[in-house]
Amino acid sequence: MTEFFKLLKGGNKSSFLAAIVNTIIAIVKGVAFFFTGNVAMFAEMMHSIGDAANQYFVFFGSALSKKAPTPRFPNGFGRLINLVCLGAVIIVGILSYETIKEGWHHVQHPAASTGVAISLAVLGFSIILELFVLYKAGKEILHEVGEKGGFLAPLTSSFIHLKRAKPATKLVFMEDLVATTGGLLAFVAVLISYFTGFLQAEGIASIIIGLMMFYVVGKVFLDNARGALGETDEQMLVHIAHIVSENKDVKDIKELEVIKEGEFLHVDLVVEIDPTLSFSQVDDIHDVLKELILNQQSVTDVTIAFDEDDGIRKWTHHKDPHTVLKTHD
Repeated sequence: MTEFFKLLKGGNKSSFLAAIVNTIIAIVKGVAFFFTGNVAMFAEMMHSIGDAANQYFVFFGSALSKKAPTPRFPNGFGRLINLVCLGAVIIVGILSYETIKEGWHHVQHPAASTGVAISLAVLGFSIILELFVLYKAGKEILHEVGEKGGFLAPLTSSFIHLKRAKPATKLVFMEDLVATTGGLLAFVAVLISYFTGFLQAEGIASIIIGLMMFYVVGKVFLDNARGALGETDEQMLVHIAHIVSENKDVKDIKELEVIKEGEFLHVDLVVEIDPTLSFSQVDDIHDVLKELILNQQSVTDVTIAFDEDDGIRKWTHHKDPHTVLKTHD
């Protein structure tokens, strides 16, 4: 139990914050829906429940994925976060369907909702909180990829680096982006319904929110399915190949794999070196390369092997200098 609580301290902070915020928002929206009967509010309530459940799953999954390898699981538990995310999207998928179904019912049988002031106040409150979580998640993305920026960077530059973010942080960012957009959409729908009498606006908003939720389901499912299978991090592979090639003792790279293990990276490297070097010299090269690679972002495990130089330069995989990442000391 002590180990469990220690692992929780290492859980993804963005997902935990998002889970708490979305729990509060879901409760507030649920109360507002009970008093107003607003179908757009229902959609937003379902969305917040799905987000909260998802983010609790992701928080616990990200924490448990940091558990140290065991004799039974020698490769560690890094991919556990991918499996948790795959399970979590099922919940969002079910709630997405319910949201669309309720919205379609309202389009076919429109009914005026009450308590417009309550609906707008709750939606406004929710949008502010969701935007806060989105900002924090964007800030976490920039931190994870080693980028800096101004005050608005978490809401602008984070989109550029989203692919390189950790699975948990990426999920939180995407969900809260949709949640913030959905909140604004619901807010507008309530105004249209109240001032124009076009009651179907709330149902249409509900359907659009449900479809946006389905998009997140599809995107997160594909990302984490690849992660669970063991996807290559192409950008880091190019970066590591670049920095290894700069070592004067490395004549060529024979093999290089950079595999995502959840939030972490595992590197397998085979380099060609001068066959006349002594064992002591080879051992020193091994230590230098291992330390260099382990200092790169998210790399936690390195396996290095050596082969004699055959005099033929073979490594030409992705030699684009523009894709090389920054070195993290």
